[in-house]
Amino acid sequence: MRRPLLGALPALVLAGTALVGTGAAPASAAPAAKPKAVDFAGTVALSNCSGSLVRMPGSADTDPALVMTNGHCLETGMPGAGEVITDRASSRTFSLLNSTAGKVATLRATKISYATMTDTDVTLYELNTTYAQIKQRYNINALSLSPDRPAAGTAIKVVSGYWKRIYSCNVDGFAYRLREGDWTWKDSIRYTSSCNVIGGTSGSPVVDATTGKVVAINNTGNESGERCTMNNPCEVDENGQVTVRQGINYAQQTYGITKCVGTGNKIDLGLPGCALPKP
Repeated sequence: MRRPLLGALPALVLAGTALVGTGAAPASAAPAAKPKAVDFAGTVALSNCSGSLVRMPGSADTDPALVMTNGHCLETGMPGAGEVITDRASSRTFSLLNSTAGKVATLRATKISYATMTDTDVTLYELNTTYAQIKQRYNINALSLSPDRPAAGTAIKVVSGYWKRIYSCNVDGFAYRLREGDWTWKDSIRYTSSCNVIGGTSGSPVVDATTGKVVAINNTGNESGERCTMNNPCEVDENGQVTVRQGINYAQQTYGITKCVGTGNKIDLGLPGCALPKP
């Protein structure tokens, strides 16, 4: 995990270590698989983290829009292990960015729809504006969450609205369990080493460089090689074997979230296939 930026929270801000540039995704041999142009449009900057304006496969233009960031970026502090927060009032604001990372609007939440650091690390805020209103006023589209699990080797971009910086790498593989301090996350994405994200990139959308859809949310990295401690997550396999990868960073997959959002963009933890933790 990382210490908070600008003293915004008493909690810690997760991310990785060294800085890296914005390298391009590998060129495609077939026109049908041509990489999408990934930029900052639809990302947001929080007071201490990054995030994105997101929509689900079933979201309607008239639905109240959602902003996604990490659970540990919550304004009230990091949720404890096993804690799940739903439908809690919030008036948090977000700086909405355009394609060149210029601020075009301040968006405002009405509530925390869902937040947890158990099994995953996510907060979803419901806004006081719809996707259609945001599009009409600012000509910005929300990023789409993919309903599909990404594959190892997928070219990805980690897009930080806080730092206005894009990191490029690939999905190196998956951690069966990722443990850090009191928290454990399931089926985490491990980046290849070129995504050396830094504090403030927490909550950044991880975008499939070919489809342009969000497949994960950036959240942590092992700083100093310690084992399963704060700022030093470790991987735990099905047999309990622990692996420490100093300098390697991770994200939490988001396809499961799409199975837990119903009509009107409302979180419904009782939907078939929804495996998000319940309060």
